[in-house]
Amino acid sequence: MRIWRLCLQRHTAPDGEGARLYGGRWNSAGTAVVYTSATLSLAVLEYLANLDSDILPDDLVALSADVPEELGIRAIQIKELPVNWREYPAPDAVKAIGTAWASASESVILSVPSVIIPEERNFLVNPAHPDAGRIHWNAPTPFRLDPRLRR
Repeated sequence: MRIWRLCLQRHTAPDGEGARLYGGRWNSAGTAVVYTSATLSLAVLEYLANLDSDILPDDLVALSADVPEELGIRAIQIKELPVNWREYPAPDAVKAIGTAWASASESVILSVPSVIIPEERNFLVNPAHPDAGRIHWNAPTPFRLDPRLRR
């Protein structure tokens, strides 16, 4: 399985440091997870959803990783989530799901529905899991957003 991440060049290390420092939809601050998506296009949408619309960075990179099929993936289904799971900012109950998953280290990847497109999946990678080193992170490639997105 291939997973994707869009990030600034300086944030390519798959260490979950940004999520650890600031928290995210699926984790509380203090818990390191790496946010990735099933497709590069979904990774772009997820990035844009968290970006001030008049700022399009010039130093973005696309980063893919290959996950061996035998690695365990825990999947969260929409029916398991609180009814307000798509609200912004993220409800504490949603953050607690990813935080508990990472703390328990039950799998190296947690599959969650995308808030932007619930029919598609995002993947959280637990960099502290013993199998995290088995994920092969490919070299980052420069990525430029279409300037029409500034409109």
